[in-house]
Amino acid sequence: MSLPHAILTALLEKPSSGLELTRRFDKSIGYFWSATHQQIYRELGKLEADGLIRALPAQAPARGQKKSYEVLPAGRAELARWTAAARDPKPQRDVLLLRLRAAAVVGTAGLETDLRRHLELHRRQLAEYREIEERDFPPDRDAPEDRLRHLVLRAGIDLETFWTQWLAHALSEFADLPDTD
Repeated sequence: MSLPHAILTALLEKPSSGLELTRRFDKSIGYFWSATHQQIYRELGKLEADGLIRALPAQAPARGQKKSYEVLPAGRAELARWTAAARDPKPQRDVLLLRLRAAAVVGTAGLETDLRRHLELHRRQLAEYREIEERDFPPDRDAPEDRLRHLVLRAGIDLETFWTQWLAHALSEFADLPDTD
């Protein structure tokens, strides 16, 4: 149910075409809520059919021109309702954690190498988030909407920090394990 709300959020920030939304998802929202080009276009059609968004009138009639969309009052109201609604946290589901649990009964062959790979991936993501923070959130950028966007980025930074620390700890545990391959 959250993809339509992610799209409504993005469109309220800036009316966009489906292609522009896809690019924005790849650069910002996609860090915490991913969607394919097809999913975005399918959802745009549903949101328009439900009267939550509308295609903006074209500047000049042209065949194959991309449609840009904006949020209608009903869409803003739906997003406000959804934002205010209570939600329980989702349980953590991570295949790496399940693989570690399975390694306890079948052995650890190949797992240490993959833990190292995961650690490097999380380190890169953390570095990218820190670059975004430095670039987009200087100390004087203190408007309420900037502070909320920064909170989302801080969640990413904190999660990547957790994963890098946890993976480093897991690798140190692996060094102390007897060979179970």
